[in-house]
Amino acid sequence: MKLIKTEEELKSLIAADEWVMGILKTVEKLRLPDSWVCAGFIRTKVWDYLHEKEYRTSLADIDVIYFDKVNSLENYEKQYEQELKNYLPNEPWSVKNQARMHVVNNSTPYQSSIDGIAHFPEIPTAIGVRLADGILEIAAPHGIKHLVSGIVAPTPYFQKGFPMHEVYKSRVQNKQWEIIWPKLQIFY
Repeated sequence: MKLIKTEEELKSLIAADEWVMGILKTVEKLRLPDSWVCAGFIRTKVWDYLHEKEYRTSLADIDVIYFDKVNSLENYEKQYEQELKNYLPNEPWSVKNQARMHVVNNSTPYQSSIDGIAHFPEIPTAIGVRLADGILEIAAPHGIKHLVSGIVAPTPYFQKGFPMHEVYKSRVQNKQWEIIWPKLQIFY
């Protein structure tokens, strides 16, 4: 298994991928407040690298998040998805405003996009990346250790003994990541 040890090495991996950078440049064009491309977009890139896959694993969607308390209606998200489709029509865009996602997730209101990322179910999924004025940035509220080590574990909000733990368990079982990436260590 190839190793990534630091956030700088992770940034180098991302920066070396022309397709990934194209996605980030496209999202940057929208200038959404506090926006990030996150979750499976980054997780899949890293896990493919760790498993030395020759071809990119296809994505169900490209998760783009942002934080806007003023314009928090879902129809704004659909407008942004359409703008992204106008740039890159063959990509599976999914845009979500973290200022309203606490309602969907039955949680307390998030304070920022990074707070929203912190509330994702799995630690290696709780990561975002973006270009801000052309500079590559990473948001990893729970760190990158689990992601770059191929460890799947719940974030604090989905730990055993908490109401959302069953959501975590069900999600991990349904995703069947161990079939695609057999070197993963999955903890329930």
